[in-house]
Amino acid sequence: MSTARAAVSLRNISKIYPGSKVKAVDNLSLDIPEGQIFTLLGPSGCGKSTTLRMVAGLEAPDEGAIYFDDVPIVLTDKNINLPPEKRNIGMVFQSYAIWPHMTVAQNVGYPLRMRKVPSARIRERVAEVLALVGMAGMEKRPAPLLSGGQQQRIALARAIVTEPRILLLDEPFSNLDAKLREQMRLEVKLLQKRLNITVLFVTHDQIEALSLSDQIALMQSGQIQQQGSSRGLYDAPVNEFVRDFVGKTLLFRGKVQSVGPSGAAIAVDGASACIVSARSHDPGMSAGHEVFLGVRPEDIDVLAASGDSPPPGMVSGRVGAALFMGERIEYHIEVDRQKQISIYGDRHTPFKDGAPVWLKLRPDGHSAWSLNPLEGERYGDAQQVEEARVPGR
Repeated sequence: MSTARAAVSLRNISKIYPGSKVKAVDNLSLDIPEGQIFTLLGPSGCGKSTTLRMVAGLEAPDEGAIYFDDVPIVLTDKNINLPPEKRNIGMVFQSYAIWPHMTVAQNVGYPLRMRKVPSARIRERVAEVLALVGMAGMEKRPAPLLSGGQQQRIALARAIVTEPRILLLDEPFSNLDAKLREQMRLEVKLLQKRLNITVLFVTHDQIEALSLSDQIALMQSGQIQQQGSSRGLYDAPVNEFVRDFVGKTLLFRGKVQSVGPSGAAIAVDGASACIVSARSHDPGMSAGHEVFLGVRPEDIDVLAASGDSPPPGMVSGRVGAALFMGERIEYHIEVDRQKQISIYGDRHTPFKDGAPVWLKLRPDGHSAWSLNPLEGERYGDAQQVEEARVPGR
């Protein structure tokens, strides 16, 4: 965990909307470190946008407190709730809200005009921030002539023109195509480093979260399921929800052979010679327990089968379908005594439909999970939350 000073602190924040019996945010506490990109990640309805809106002052919490640099901004027990214009924040929404009747300079300079900044300083500051976002010299461009990427840059420029203490980004890339999203992720990361500004970023897209964030808080049902670095959430998920939401996990049935300080030795069903090491997520797990072995797809190599029985550390299977994806091939493989899995392979060594293959698992770095009735019906690809990451859902 970071030891940086907290730019924003939330303490026991709760919010329930009128007409609902379920809390949108439920007793949430977190610290957002100064000068970092902190991401609230999760499926639709998990409470991430509500949390950001409470930080912005666009929603009022029912309970709890919010501090900026240890200064109270919201204290529900004392009826303190500073309005948005007094919080020194910049914000970019999913809809960029670019005014079509204004030029680029007028759009960017609008917050300064509202603060009655002198015209000469407005022109100077607008030029500065347009240069920062790669739009120098476009001050007179009419807003209707801007592309989607240019509109997002203008929205960013308008959000930082007042030199805010905190920048809030609410699904800012969701209206862009895939290539432009990738480009803008890099530009936002570089801009944040250049300005050394604190960013609170909200997204349902785990790729955006993993690539941009210094820290991530993964939310479900108004609560934080796990908080930490991108690598921490990906490599060491604390529960099934985190495991399945962050990245892709393949589940193999197996049996515990032994348990030691470094983890559990798991034998994969259908491959007696395939025994790998895994972190145990059940303190009661012991030898003989049937478990799920959670394996990241990149920790498996697809090899041509060259005999009847796979060598140690490998599982046998057969290609059910091979889909050419350009830079890689997606294989759907029927694994002996397991359910079908989906995995990517090298496009330079393709396998045809029906080809026998061996799957070589890394000897360690996996996770072991106790069986439960729900997962028993859906093991193979643990991706039941995949739809939550599709834009518009």
